[in-house]
Order: sequence, then structure tokens, then C-alpha cells
Amino acid sequence: MKENNKQYPEGHFVGLWMGIGIAIFFGLGILFSFIIKNPEINEFIGIWPALGMVFGVAIGSAIEAKYKKEGKIRPLTEEEMKRKKIAVTVLLIILLIGVLVFLLVFLAL
Repeated sequence: MKENNKQYPEGHFVGLWMGIGIAIFFGLGILFSFIIKNPEINEFIGIWPALGMVFGVAIGSAIEAKYKKEGKIRPLTEEEMKRKKIAVTVLLIILLIGVLVFLLVFLAL
């Protein structure tokens, strides 16, 4: 098999491991909040996905640096760059709508 010659787009492993880290640490956060019944600690449940993102980016960056040395990382194509720009724009719009809804709900109360 020619699996050793496969090339990956730039940022592939960072995104992959960031998703894995967020999923694992989110699960750990929920598990931890059920084990520890202290409500003051449960308020910090949102920190766990952020920690997972940090660990995921660190692991993904290390793997990507290793693969880049081996020549297995290629630059993004024009089509991939267009899709990335569209995805970032859509996500920013969704974030902005979420922030506005959050503000409207709490200002209405």
C-alpha cells in the first residue's frame, strides 16, 4: 500500500486533534461535575472544552510539525482556501447572532 506517501492539507491535524480534545475534555467535565456535587465547582464546567482545545491544538501542532519535516503536509489549494473563508464567515455570523440573542434575553429580564 502507498499509504506512507499520502499528503495532508495544512492544518489537518490541528483541526482533527482540536475536535478530539474538545470532545474528550467536555465528557470529562460532565463526569467531573457529576462526581463532585459542589455547585461552585460545577459553575466552571465551561472551562473543560477550552482545556481540551488547548491540549488538542498542542498535540495537533506537534504531529503536523513532524509530518511537515517528512514532507507530508501540502499547502491549501484555492478551493480549500475559499471553503475555509466561507466557513469562518458563516461561523462568525452565527457567533454574532448568538451574542445578540444572549444580550437581548438578559436585557429583557
